[in-house]
Amino acid sequence: MSWLEHKIPPPVVGALCGLLMWGISTQTVAINWWGFTAQAITGLLVLLGLFLDSGGLLSFIRSKTTINPVKIENASALVTGGVYRFTRNPMYLGMALLLTALAVWLQTPLAFVGPVLFVGYITRFQIIPEERVLQKLFGQEYLDYSQRVRRWL
Repeated sequence: MSWLEHKIPPPVVGALCGLLMWGISTQTVAINWWGFTAQAITGLLVLLGLFLDSGGLLSFIRSKTTINPVKIENASALVTGGVYRFTRNPMYLGMALLLTALAVWLQTPLAFVGPVLFVGYITRFQIIPEERVLQKLFGQEYLDYSQRVRRWL
């Protein structure tokens, strides 16, 4: 299945997972388990997800490197500052948090399959291939970075 590597842009994968979650929620009963607490958790997850997404994007722009996850071989700089000090994949983590926020908001337990599918797909078909390319491009610098900073958290 390596033919899927770097083929579908991560935002498209996230949108498809979100649509799947919404579809699941229309076919199952919402639990309405937390009321205001669910709204607060949703809001917090959205803010954190947007912070990570925008922080990652701004770090790439400041470093003048490509933001195109399908053309990772065009990377001109290894970004290790800002939110990249805490996670090697802040934009993917941000998307996963946004999907988790959607699952909490939908209040349908089966909707939590969306973030799980997203993380699994992105890890296998986006992150692992990216790591191979970054190791080729940046060598020991990337290896040292990957030893210091975790893939997700």
